[in-house]
Amino acid sequence: MRPLADEIRPQTLEEVAGQKHLLGEGALLRRLIESGSETNLIFYGPSGTGKTTLANIIAKRTNKALYHLNATTAGLQDVKDVIADVDTMMAPNGILLYLDEIQYFNKKQQQSLLEFLEDGRITLIASTTENPYFYVYNALLSRSSVFEFRAVTAKETLPALKRGLNILNSENGTNRTAEDRVLAAMADIGAGDVRRALGVLENAYYAAGTPDSPITLELLQILVPSAMAAFDRDGDAHYDTLSALQKSI
Repeated sequence: MRPLADEIRPQTLEEVAGQKHLLGEGALLRRLIESGSETNLIFYGPSGTGKTTLANIIAKRTNKALYHLNATTAGLQDVKDVIADVDTMMAPNGILLYLDEIQYFNKKQQQSLLEFLEDGRITLIASTTENPYFYVYNALLSRSSVFEFRAVTAKETLPALKRGLNILNSENGTNRTAEDRVLAAMADIGAGDVRRALGVLENAYYAAGTPDSPITLELLQILVPSAMAAFDRDGDAHYDTLSALQKSI
């Protein structure tokens, strides 16, 4: 069974949580995608903010063969294997390479792509959680458009949680509910990472008991005690945090 976060991965730009500065009406990245541009792209920002999701959406809009490498496990031979398929029956219209965690590729591995980016036989979409201006080879940066992804707010996370709960109920023949304040707590626990918030929802759903048992704040307290200790939307914890930040400045 696939994780819930993969199962409900958005299929359209409208379904992506957050990133309105990139994907809202008239935003530059949205215009590039909708125009069919084959610009090399580098996405950077925190985990769980939609970088891989958006790369998948872009891939579906092209006629190129999609290759996916994760730089934490891939090596130079994997890059050579991708390049070997250029101009073959495997990729007659070129290749769209999605390279996840590009910061783990060394300079030689990144340089091996340059010739093919130059002539357009490979279009690169790379993602990283680190600042690409420190970790990505300058020649790749100069041939790419860089876009920063931001942490998703709790409010922007709520629709994904509601959709996830509906899917879990549908798949399992249940009618489990969660009050808005419970979903808001999950969104806060996610701390800008939609994948993490959906993981909390999935664990809470299966731990709730009988098919119609609701998901409660008390259950979240058991599952994620350290995070829930600071969840105090109507109390003082929120203001104490802001006060501490102000004093530190």
